[in-house]
Amino acid sequence: QVRLVESGGGLVQAEGSLRLSCIVSGSIFSIRTMGWYRQAPGQQRELVAVITSGDNTDYADSVKDRFTISRDNAKNAVYLQMNSLKPEDTASYYCKIRARPYSDPGREYDYWGQGTQVTVSS
Repeated sequence: QVRLVESGGGLVQAEGSLRLSCIVSGSIFSIRTMGWYRQAPGQQRELVAVITSGDNTDYADSVKDRFTISRDNAKNAVYLQMNSLKPEDTASYYCKIRARPYSDPGREYDYWGQGTQVTVSS
């Protein structure tokens, strides 16, 4: 069983910073991509940032130059450093990985965490 646990969310004032963490546990053979998504009330879930196994990164235009994604393969962890936060960054943030489990190493699956709330006050 694969489990993703996010942490680091909270309430912060505009222009503040937060660092989200996502730790992956379970029988994982390999992880190809790790990413962060967010969903605000009444809106669709959207990609915030993604990082590949080769450390290539991609960001939503709205967070470029403010957010930084990184991963620690030894710990099966992915992080999101969020600086210069804005009220419009308020959302539930979800970690997602695309990975191969030991139970079926020939196939990739998407796994999601439960989410962590980020609230930015003006």
